[in-house]
Amino acid sequence: MTNLVNAEKISKSFGIAPLLESVSLGVQEGQRIGVVGLNGGGKTTMLEILAGITEPDSGRVSRVGGLRMAVVTQRGVLPPGATVGDVVLGPLDIPEHEWASDVRVRAVLAGIGIDRLDGGLERSVEELSGGQRRRVALAAALVQDLDLLILDEPTNHLDVEGVQWLADHVVNRRSALVVVTHDRWFLDTVATRTWEVAHGSVTEYEGGYNDWIYARAERGRLADAAEERRRNLARKELAWLRRGPPARTSKPKYRIEAAEKLIADVPPVRDSVALSSFAKRRLGRVVIELEDATLRTPDDRVLVEDLTWRLQPGERIGLVGINGSGKTTLLRALAGEVPVDPGRRKEGTTVSIGWLRQELDDLPTDMRVLEAVEDVAGRITIGAGTKQEKEISAGQLAERLGFSPARQRTPVGDLSGGERRRLQLTRVLMAQPNVLLLDEPTNDLDIDTLQQLEDILDGWAGTMVVISHDRYLIERICDSTWALFGDGGLTNLPGGIESYLQRRARQGDNSTPVSSVAGRADGAVAAPVRDAGAERDAQKAMKRLERQIAKFDTRETELHALLAASATDSQRLRELDAELTAVVAEKETAEVEWMELAEEWG
Repeated sequence: MTNLVNAEKISKSFGIAPLLESVSLGVQEGQRIGVVGLNGGGKTTMLEILAGITEPDSGRVSRVGGLRMAVVTQRGVLPPGATVGDVVLGPLDIPEHEWASDVRVRAVLAGIGIDRLDGGLERSVEELSGGQRRRVALAAALVQDLDLLILDEPTNHLDVEGVQWLADHVVNRRSALVVVTHDRWFLDTVATRTWEVAHGSVTEYEGGYNDWIYARAERGRLADAAEERRRNLARKELAWLRRGPPARTSKPKYRIEAAEKLIADVPPVRDSVALSSFAKRRLGRVVIELEDATLRTPDDRVLVEDLTWRLQPGERIGLVGINGSGKTTLLRALAGEVPVDPGRRKEGTTVSIGWLRQELDDLPTDMRVLEAVEDVAGRITIGAGTKQEKEISAGQLAERLGFSPARQRTPVGDLSGGERRRLQLTRVLMAQPNVLLLDEPTNDLDIDTLQQLEDILDGWAGTMVVISHDRYLIERICDSTWALFGDGGLTNLPGGIESYLQRRARQGDNSTPVSSVAGRADGAVAAPVRDAGAERDAQKAMKRLERQIAKFDTRETELHALLAASATDSQRLRELDAELTAVVAEKETAEVEWMELAEEWG
């Protein structure tokens, strides 16, 4: 087919943000292209550049020789002093008796409603309303025998019948069409191709509105890196949950089985052996050691006495204890900021400490966010020494920790407390220390940012000590747990946070939910008496529902595969989508029934 109009790397800006940036596209003979996108996103500008009304800032537009083209914009500009007949029939340059006997011309006049105007073709265009002007301009384009029609919102000011007529008309004529429209029915009826204008670029899709929605969703699923990263983080987190102690989850059996399938190809959260080996190469034999150390509060209360603690290369330690037990003081001692007296502190020659303090007094308030991050380093490597090793920029790390590209231009002094905390954390990580000391890193972080932080720390090679009241974080990123119980010592807890809670319960601290821990440990909660027959019936019903849910899961997977394979067949896509909707609804109903039975009899 002949290429009627071709645009090569066109760009156009009004103000700072570009509407179009290095866009290349073409219109071929017979194509009907619908253009969609947000208001102000550049749709009209692109049409006017293709039509030659507006010149691009850069790039080139070429048109085939002798191209017969008509353009109808939203501007509604008509020649002053002209009549409706002058505007509509003037381009034909034929006598009245010829156009009056032309079926196509008369159909356009009737379809657009020109023949119903007061005064008819003799009426002055200066007497027309804005909507009437638009219809006159549209009729003037449609009566012509053209190669290309370019229309901007042609269904505005048309009634339902007029929209129906226009759709039938443009489908049945030979002209190529480029049309901006928000009328979804019109778009789906007339378009054989869809252009989506967004963020300075144009994405092309086969088909009309319905096809665009299907294709856009699928393309978004495959192409949206941020969303894909969130999905991967969720799968990674699920894998961690399922591979950990059974007490972490009490999910129904069918959910557990589904989770096992979902995470079958997910590698372990981190390659501890590879990270530890790399940490030893970075740190050597000595990291930080406290020998016979004593730590006191300013009022001379002893926090830790006669402590010997040697951090090993690659250790990931969670430090817990009640408020006032000395956790932050111990972290400051590891950093060398408070003296150990008596005792001594020893630090390896290759140690580089990254310390996240609770205070926010170490940020350069005279810089912008990205400048403050790049002031530390331009790029870092995550997962060094492992198969997941990759390099990311300062901007990429800042974005992962919640700073959008636009927000990265914000002055540090204008940030909220939570944003300053995230910036502080970003700067610590950008320094690529081999010893991380984190004091309550989860403060002011939302769940998405926490997941990103955990993912980053999974690939961080070095020694890490984390103080946190967030049990989930400690269990997620640390390999061992240590506690300060206020007895002057530092206690290792092989059983992790659960051991800490049990020990605190035995101490009788009322600030800890003792009853829940003790209840589980002692088996003090009595089970209700059940009707044996009813319980058997319930168990049978649950098994039946599990089989149904498994079948629905299988069919749902098959339908997703069929949808992917039928991307070019819109009718088949609609049929498959309808079946998928029904299957999902039936599965959800069965799941609700299962959950209700499980609550009563599980």
